[in-house]
Parts: sequence; C-alpha cells; structure tokens
Amino acid sequence: MDSKLSLGAIVVAAGSSTRMSGIDKTFNPILEKPMITYCLDTLESFTAITQIVLVVAKGSLTKGQDILNKKTYKKLTTVCAGGERRQDSVRIGLTNINNCSYVLVHDGARPCLDISILNRGWDNVKLHGAAVAGVPVKDTIKVASLEGDVQETPPRDSLWAAQTPQFFKYDLLHQAHHLYDDTFTDDASMVEMMGHPVRMFLGSYENLKITTIEDLSIAESWISKKFKVNS
Repeated sequence: MDSKLSLGAIVVAAGSSTRMSGIDKTFNPILEKPMITYCLDTLESFTAITQIVLVVAKGSLTKGQDILNKKTYKKLTTVCAGGERRQDSVRIGLTNINNCSYVLVHDGARPCLDISILNRGWDNVKLHGAAVAGVPVKDTIKVASLEGDVQETPPRDSLWAAQTPQFFKYDLLHQAHHLYDDTFTDDASMVEMMGHPVRMFLGSYENLKITTIEDLSIAESWISKKFKVNS
C-alpha cells in the first residue's frame, strides 16, 4: 500500500470500568470471546489499516500482551499501558504508530464496529482530514443548569451523538495532542479547538459504548444476530 494512504489504528481500552461493578469490561467475555477481540477482528480485516496499537489499563497489560503473543492479529504491533486520562492514553498510542499518514481512534468498549463504518470514515478523512462517526439523536435534548432548570432546547435536526472511530491525518491529531493539556472527552474536540473543520459521518446505533452491565446484554444480542446472519 502507498504510505501516503496508510492508516494506523489506536484502540483505547484503558478505562477504569467504574460503572461495571468491578468487571474489567475490556476482557469480559461476550459469547465466550473477550470483548476487545470483536473490534480487533474488524480492524484487522480492514485493508487500509496497516497497524493496530492497543492501549489498555496498567492492571490489564498482561492480558493484552497475551493477545499480542498469540499472534492472532498480524496488524497488532503494540500493546501498551494507558495514562490517567483518555487523551493521555491516545497520546501514548500515537507515539507507537509508525509511518502512517492517517490514524483512527476507536474505543475498545465499542465491540459492534463494522466494516461499513470504517469505509465511510476512510472515505471522509481522505477528503476532509478529520472525520467522526456519529448518529442523529432521537430524543429531544434539553440544556439545563446545575440546579436542573431548562435553559434551552436546541433543534434536534442539527444534533448528533458522536461515536468512534474518529479518523484524522496523523500530523493533525499529533499536533492537537501536543497543543492542549485541558481535558477533552474525545479527540475531535481537540482538533475543533485548533479551528480545523471536522466532518461527521454516519456511524450506527448498534455501535454502542459498553458502560454498564446492561449494555453487555445488548451488545451480546446484536453480536449474536450478526453471527447468525453471516453464518
């Protein structure tokens, strides 16, 4: 592949799983497979990706290294421990990406990633330099004060819920992570702060982020349905 079109992937799975009642969701089994392997399977099969870096919590580093040592994933080059904040973990991942002109960041807690999302993201980042998966919100959104008083009801037709993967030119994301040290909830926010436009593309409502035990059941149902369709 032309190095100018090479894509590296950073999978961020270094969270503390505080809402999972002590369960390490990264390696929690879904249909007898560790959750993290589902997004790794999809990323491995995406042709444009040349390498994958997996960033895990320090306490899960041995489990991550076990995946690397099994050599199931030819594109998985590095497993490393993350930092205190999500953006610290992404920054660590960036230092382990080599010779890629583009990079995507994906939450390891989103196991229902599919190839169609990757295709849309890859097409958009090559045109716009920064592209983020998301879905139009279904609910009416209220902006409320700390006391709970409604202050604004923004038009729903302009609101999207951001997801991952998020795609960027490597140099653009690298610059953003070295310009700002404030806490950001996603990488796109850092790039937006630089004044660079970010294109939103359609993700999937099934591409949920596992944050509670109940979410595991939903993901298992969707993954089970996907396997039946593909079998």
